[in-house]
Amino acid sequence: MEFIEAQAPAELPLFTQGQLDLADPRLGAEIVSCSDQFFAPAPRMLAPEPARFYPDRYDDHGKWMDGWESRRRRNGGHDWCIVKLGVAGVIAGFDIDTSFFTGNFPPGAMVEACLVEGTPDAATQWTAITPSVSLGPDAHHFVAAEVVGTWSHIRLNILPDGGVARLRVYGSPVAELNNGDAVNLAARELGARVLAWNDSHYGDPNRILLPTPGVNMGDGWETRRRREPGNDWCIVALAAPGVIEEFTIDTAFFKGNYPDKCSVQGALVEAGTDESLITQSMFWDELLPPQKLSADSVHQFGAEMDAPKRVTHLRINIYPDGGISRLRVKGRVDRG
Repeated sequence: MEFIEAQAPAELPLFTQGQLDLADPRLGAEIVSCSDQFFAPAPRMLAPEPARFYPDRYDDHGKWMDGWESRRRRNGGHDWCIVKLGVAGVIAGFDIDTSFFTGNFPPGAMVEACLVEGTPDAATQWTAITPSVSLGPDAHHFVAAEVVGTWSHIRLNILPDGGVARLRVYGSPVAELNNGDAVNLAARELGARVLAWNDSHYGDPNRILLPTPGVNMGDGWETRRRREPGNDWCIVALAAPGVIEEFTIDTAFFKGNYPDKCSVQGALVEAGTDESLITQSMFWDELLPPQKLSADSVHQFGAEMDAPKRVTHLRINIYPDGGISRLRVKGRVDRG
């Protein structure tokens, strides 16, 4: 069945830069409860892929919509949906996306948040972290959070009813990492992030840090075919300073387009901007010399590494181009 895919926003606000979608189900985010989901179930609203519209698709409740949609409210009040974030974190803002909701979008919305162990209940204290904002049809609505704090759940209130195609919760994970902890230092859910890259024609490099295995070739980092000398790269800020014991490079699903080789450089960075690191990274110490890769395989490198060093940042080099699905960096936290 043919479908139309929602367009990505032409420009993202500053508050989204370097942030993680804390409501990504691949991190464990899920719907806890909602007031009504008669026309479309709330979990669709968290799907990582862009919303889709199928012109001729209907179900027992009416027009099939890719998102969360409540029925027309006739008794006052408003609808709401509680989302358990994949990991507790500091929220920078939201994208309340009404793509394809044209005559059935909510005229307004506001977001509350809480920090609780377990599931929110009637005694839970909620804090409004955005004002009430106006929404329009078939559009991305970026709303900055106005209250700083660490939150585990959010409650999206739509005023009074209608449909939301996608909800993105931009924020930074808050994880307690202590000296000596053995962890994946490149875990996105612990706060690691990709700062910069030279090319991402076919896939966002931040995907390689996700905790779940890749699901297909589109769920990874892939560059265009390189027609000039050199190699492709991306820079990763680790979740905490640490000493690395092993790298795992997974090329799952990349069969005719995996990199021929990879190498890793690293450094202990104590100051500088994301932009300044790009130039500096060319001169970082080589932690893993170039290693051959193969198609659709998990590659683990430990014995091949140079002497362990305490680092905060990595530069992942692929030669000359291609795609990788996931990166894991086994190590121990060392804050010095």
